Amino acid sequence: MEGHMKRIRDVLQEHPDLYVVQQHVTVEEAARFMAEKNIGALPVLDGNRLVGIVSERDVITRVVAQSKDPAKTTVREVMSRDLLVASPDEPYESCLRKMKQANIRHLPVIEEDKLVGVISLRDLLRVDVDEKDEQIEFLHRYLFTVPPGVAKQYGEQGTTPEKSGG
Repeated sequence: MEGHMKRIRDVLQEHPDLYVVQQHVTVEEAARFMAEKNIGALPVLDGNRLVGIVSERDVITRVVAQSKDPAKTTVREVMSRDLLVASPDEPYESCLRKMKQANIRHLPVIEEDKLVGVISLRDLLRVDVDEKDEQIEFLHRYLFTVPPGVAKQYGEQGTTPEKSGG
């Protein structure tokens, strides 16, 4: 097994691109950009300052469902303002819990008051599955590798029970 818990910094390295949108941009432009980049949310900036996040869910519930014109509505009007954030040094499991409790799918990642990335639920679940696969592989090897003393009686050393006929 790897031996250490993956941190958000490790996850961000897998997709280092950071896309943002200014608060005066229309929802239509932001939605088009999200579709083009295949991302589900954009941090919203006022200059260089993080002021919110706009997600696909925001577009659906606060624009489409309320019959607002996306070409005339700015992201500032529909963005989520009360932001939960992650730190690059935070364990990924901590962020998974945070997202589950708040029922959100994206977290801005802040380091020294600076936006350094956005982590998605999909990113974290992929890491979680990979970590679990490593644990399963380790346990499988531990449980199903014949110990040296047993191997002398039933088969070659390092073989599995299936291979040794036992």
